[in-house]
Amino acid sequence: MTETRGDALDRRVRVAAFEFLAEQTRLHGETLPWARLLQGFEFQGRRVPLVSQPGIFKPAILPEVPLTIRTAPEEEGRVRRYADEIDSDGRLRYRYRGTDPQHPDNVGLRRAMARRLPLIYLFGVVPGQYMPVWPVYVVGDEPANLSFLVLVDERNHALPLAGEDPRVAEARRAYVTVLTRQRLHQQTFRQRVLRAYQERCAICRLRRVELLEAAHILPDGDPRGEPVVPNGVALCTLHHAAFDRYILGIRPDLVVDVRLDVLREADGPMLRHGLQGFQGIRIAVPRDERLQPNREWLAERYERFARAS
Repeated sequence: MTETRGDALDRRVRVAAFEFLAEQTRLHGETLPWARLLQGFEFQGRRVPLVSQPGIFKPAILPEVPLTIRTAPEEEGRVRRYADEIDSDGRLRYRYRGTDPQHPDNVGLRRAMARRLPLIYLFGVVPGQYMPVWPVYVVGDEPANLSFLVLVDERNHALPLAGEDPRVAEARRAYVTVLTRQRLHQQTFRQRVLRAYQERCAICRLRRVELLEAAHILPDGDPRGEPVVPNGVALCTLHHAAFDRYILGIRPDLVVDVRLDVLREADGPMLRHGLQGFQGIRIAVPRDERLQPNREWLAERYERFARAS
């Protein structure tokens, strides 16, 4: 099939968008602020934003097919208008715009499916912060459920390979989508915990976001180890590693204990100031009691620390 001028423009804009996101996430991390996505990038002298208020968004430069789909972040006390979800088969079930299957935005996603065009999925982790995922492909339409089925692909498949076996592509995308779901959950947990702790380490009060992580109290493998804020503590990379390796523990009364052999060890200033100096201090926790560490889970985690000591 001969490529039209509109097809060529569409492809170049999508490639430019992917390159823009690759650069931005390399510089700023896996999540990007709304303002940066709204500003977008320059293409042949025109500004191309990646978001607008509708969740299905087609910038003016593109002739017919949307560029991005977006899921709004969950907010305390508010119900999301569109309950997008990843189903048990590892597919993203993305809701229609409204209830009319013939709404132009829904028609646009059907065109993306028919033409096998890649899109960008913007997942809201916390208000104002989105994790971009690309490329994603619309692979199914469910009018009865008012939703589309979407799969994530590897970035080196940002444009479909001519002649690729559809079964091979589907199997690869299903696997990548499952991995992506894990990344979305991890990033959501990190962002919510850091926001609750005002982006500072609960032990040393370090405020460098690049060096902060969300530590699980009960680990991922535990049936109760859910990615919720009361199961997390914001820690810098040093104290997170020490917490995970039972070099330090946090008592249910929120006081830090450093392992006895580490307290007795003689070394340089990093050990003295980075670990030993925090023996007996009380960690900083969110003011909202609903976001503070679960004391029962802390007690269970501290028992593991005591046994390791």
